[in-house]
Amino acid sequence: MTVHFIGAGPGAADLLTLRGRDIIARCPVCLYAGSLVPEAVLAHCPPDARIVNTAPLSLDGIMEELRRAHAAGQDVARLHSGDLSVWSAMGEQLRRLRALGIPYDVTPGVPAFAAAAAALGAELTLPGLVQSVVLTRTSGRATAMPGGETLENFAKTGAVLAIHLSIHVIERVVAELTPHYGEGCPVAIVWRASWPDQRIVRATLATLETAIGSELERTALIFVGASLGEADFGESRLYAGDYDRRYRPRGTNPRFPET
Repeated sequence: MTVHFIGAGPGAADLLTLRGRDIIARCPVCLYAGSLVPEAVLAHCPPDARIVNTAPLSLDGIMEELRRAHAAGQDVARLHSGDLSVWSAMGEQLRRLRALGIPYDVTPGVPAFAAAAAALGAELTLPGLVQSVVLTRTSGRATAMPGGETLENFAKTGAVLAIHLSIHVIERVVAELTPHYGEGCPVAIVWRASWPDQRIVRATLATLETAIGSELERTALIFVGASLGEADFGESRLYAGDYDRRYRPRGTNPRFPET
C-alpha cells in the first residue's frame, strides 16, 4: 500500500500529468482538497473508488483516512492543488506517515505561477533584464513569514516576484515594493489561473489598486517585475548562429562559418 501525493495542477482539469492521471485511475481511495482541486479531475477515479473531500477535515481526520486505507491495504491518491513543493501542507502529512511507517511517493504538478505566466504569455526571465523569480507570500493567519523573508528584502534583488496568497493586503504590497521597483514597474494579477473564470489585470505599481478595485480575492497571484512590460531586452545567446554548443557546433550555420 502506498499513499501517492499528486500535484493536481492550478485549476484546469487537463493540466494534470500523465503519471498523476494513471495513478488516480488505479487507486481505490482518493483524498482531494475540494476547495481548490476541480471535481473534473475525479473523473479519472475508478467507478467504485472511495472519494473523500478533505476540505472540512483536520490533519488528524486526514491521517485517520490514510491509516484506514493502510489497514485495508488500499493505495491512496492524495490530491493537492498546484505543485506539492510549495504551500501544500504535504510536509506535515509526510512526517506523520514516516512515524507510522506508511509508504508514500510524490508526483509533481503544474504550479500556479507557471499557469499564471502562461496566461500572460510571458517569459519571466529575459536576457539582460532579469534572471530570477522569487516565489513568496505575505504573512497570514495560518502561517507567519520568517523574519528575513520580507517583500522589501526580496525587492532589493530586482527579481520578478510571484506573490501568492496576498491579494487581500495589496495596499501593503504596493507600499513596500514601490520604493525599490518604482511607480512605473509593471504588475500583473492573474485570478484563478487556468480556471474557466480566469481573469487578468495588468497595471503598474502606481495604478494597481485602482485597476483591480475590490473584485479580486483569494486565489489571485501577483507578479511584479520589469519582464512583465514591453521593455527592451537582449536576445538569448542560446540560439545565436555564432554560438558554439553541443547540438549546433560552430560552422553548421552558413552565415557563421568556422573561422
